[in-house]
Amino acid sequence: MQAKDSNPPDGGYGWVVVVSAFMVMGLTAAVLKTFGLFFVEIQQHFDELASTTSWITSVTIAIFHLGAPVASSLCVRYTHRAVVITGGLLAFAGMALGFLGLNMVWMYATTGFLQGLGISFSWTPAISIVSHYFSKKRALANAIASAGECAFAFTFGPFFQWLISQYGWKGALLIIGGIQLNICVCGVLMRPLASSCLLEACHSETETPPGNGASGINKEDKSPVTHKTFNWMLVRRPEFVLYAIFGILAAMSFFVPPLFLVPLSYSLGIDESWTASLLSILALVDFAGRLLCGWYANLHVTKTVHLLTMTITLISTSLMLLPLANNYLSLAIFTGFYGFFFGTTVAVHITVLADVVGMPDFDSALGLFMLIRSTGGFVGPPLAGLIVDMAGDYRAGFYMAGATLVLSAGFLVTLDQLQQRKEKGSQTNIKPEKSTLPYSSLHLLKLQ
Repeated sequence: MQAKDSNPPDGGYGWVVVVSAFMVMGLTAAVLKTFGLFFVEIQQHFDELASTTSWITSVTIAIFHLGAPVASSLCVRYTHRAVVITGGLLAFAGMALGFLGLNMVWMYATTGFLQGLGISFSWTPAISIVSHYFSKKRALANAIASAGECAFAFTFGPFFQWLISQYGWKGALLIIGGIQLNICVCGVLMRPLASSCLLEACHSETETPPGNGASGINKEDKSPVTHKTFNWMLVRRPEFVLYAIFGILAAMSFFVPPLFLVPLSYSLGIDESWTASLLSILALVDFAGRLLCGWYANLHVTKTVHLLTMTITLISTSLMLLPLANNYLSLAIFTGFYGFFFGTTVAVHITVLADVVGMPDFDSALGLFMLIRSTGGFVGPPLAGLIVDMAGDYRAGFYMAGATLVLSAGFLVTLDQLQQRKEKGSQTNIKPEKSTLPYSSLHLLKLQ
């Protein structure tokens, strides 16, 4: 009975969880992605530099990542459902208090810190519980859940622009906060999977003798939920360290284009209504990229780390070309390329993390990865803002993001080479054992 309860169902109520996670992604990551619409409004209201204003997004991204290990630990102590509901309340509080708009420090504390913590407490458990409900279809389920970010961002672009025009940026923040309360409803639908058996399964695994390798493999196949304590020792594994460095560099780049795309379009003289449509295009092609890449990754035709390296290279290329746009049409085309390849990257990067560390350590790895990656998200937007202020041109931020992604791809290549060496080494160690068997048999026959 225990094994049956611990098995991920790979369907059934799991699809309800996927839909709930889909909604959570839209109400958290999509809001963060379209926050660039508020950038110019807040900058003009407080009469601050681009680098100073960008710290709002920087704080949000940093707390989003820093809160991931805390969220993972709370999921272990309580449930994914309880943490998601808490995250929804925090996200609402961040936007509702940001409505007051007292000063820039206040914005850092509300739409920065509280909103980031709310996103972390909602996003992390939502991604985690999907992996618990699915095994064979995990890549596809994660791709569908993450696509909620794009589906919502597609409508949030023009919707937020309309809210700002009708109610001002402060009123828009309050309304968006109210919408984010729906995260709590999604959390209620995230029913714990075999909650009565998880602790028993963990204890039975702890009592398994270390030498019994077959039993360990069997448990991993049956359920991805095997470790209920946070494994900080992952930082001593070279593969994880390389992937974490990739995450830092990628985070430095990923949040820059959505932040400066709107100001760049304004600098080119593009109308506000057309500018909002750029974010919708970005979301639409992002959505297509995630679903297509999730489906392709599920076929297991290409090694996931190879697929990720290719998509990162294509993103960096599109970012280097995007600043060449000089009108709406060319800007929309390059934005489309960037959005599609970004979507393919997001669809597989969590799957690559699972491949690097294995499912038993996935929860700990996800929390640690988000924690380490937070440094990139914290430094990236202000650094790009500083470069923009020095160059006096928003194009400089895109060049910085593209160059950083090229560097991150190098660490993926190094990771792949390290994994290949270990695979060859394990095969070499097995071969002598097989080759000595015929010799031993012949030697015994001669003695007889």
